Amino acid sequence: MLGLEKTVVEALDEENGAIVISVRPGYSQRDRCPHCRRRCPGYDLGDGRRRWRALDLGTTFCYLEADAPRVECRQHGVVVAAVPWARHDAWFTRSFDDQAAWLAVNTSKSAICQLMRIAWRTVGRVCERVTAEAKRGRDMFANLERLGFDEISVRKGQKYLTVVVDHHTGRLVWAAPGRERKTVEKFLDLLGKDRCAQITLVSCDNASWITGPVSERCPNAVICLDPFHIVKAATDALDEIRRAVWNEARRSGNKQLAKELKGARFALWKNPANLTARQQHKLAWIQKLNAPIYRAYLLKEQLRQIYQLPAADGIKLLDSWLKWARRCRLEPFVKLAKTITDQRARVEAALTNNLSNARVEQVNTQIRLITRRGFGYHSQEAVIALAMLTLGGLCPPLPGR
Repeated sequence: MLGLEKTVVEALDEENGAIVISVRPGYSQRDRCPHCRRRCPGYDLGDGRRRWRALDLGTTFCYLEADAPRVECRQHGVVVAAVPWARHDAWFTRSFDDQAAWLAVNTSKSAICQLMRIAWRTVGRVCERVTAEAKRGRDMFANLERLGFDEISVRKGQKYLTVVVDHHTGRLVWAAPGRERKTVEKFLDLLGKDRCAQITLVSCDNASWITGPVSERCPNAVICLDPFHIVKAATDALDEIRRAVWNEARRSGNKQLAKELKGARFALWKNPANLTARQQHKLAWIQKLNAPIYRAYLLKEQLRQIYQLPAADGIKLLDSWLKWARRCRLEPFVKLAKTITDQRARVEAALTNNLSNARVEQVNTQIRLITRRGFGYHSQEAVIALAMLTLGGLCPPLPGR
């Protein structure tokens, strides 16, 4: 009924409305190290008998009770002997952990707490434990050739994660707290020299803490700058010009112009195909009354158009755009043109290989959904564990399924 394997049931008792089942490991499972699973000589009896919470029997709490002796492993030292029904350092049975982890992937954290009758923080620890065991039995870095790097904020106070996604499968490969050079270097250390050499394409933004280590450690990788971040830089340059004109209108006492410009930002940001009739009218008004803003708008739209064309045509249009931007007399776009010129090879690589961070952004969106569905998590490690269960293909099946 409990789904126990390689376990001997000795007795069953009732205690304060809960069922307590006395068990012991089968002969083949005795005196084994919980880390390497080798049979080891006994050390002592430990702290005596202990209990593990099992899945409820209907509405009744159920516990497994057994001795918890310690063994002396040549590799791992003195540790509590492994048991077949639970993971090491867990106060719950394996089936309990698996069901809680499956529910964490498919429902909200508050619902899990009520259904499984466990504490809020416990869900995160269960996810970390199940994820760690699933990773040990699987090569997460096999057959990696195209990678995407990005960062995501998971908590207030600038708590960031660095995420790595496999472009071929869209699978989350790795995640860790922080967004700095040593975080990327930690991933590349885990990947190893031979597998770093197998990486052919990497998509990311223009952050040096990503591009620097990748360039140094992945000799065959071509870095592709994400089109979204290039277009976003142009949108930011456009908005900088709009704000400058708006501030000048305020200082000169032209309140009507300042009011009109303040309400024009959405017409300038949106793609032309998505403009409402009112926004189209606003854009036509800007075209007539303010040449610098409208010129900046056209520069932004032409840069966006580069990524809508075939690669060869896009590169030709990029040449024309750079010539225009250099002589447009709009300082933000002159700076952007210089940045793109410096990174020209990486911009063209994104065009020729048709590579972007779209898969990475999709994973980031799902991580935000996971965090929101759980009403937040107390640690970044818990978020990473649940993200790997959900997006890394590590989620265990329901017990008995």
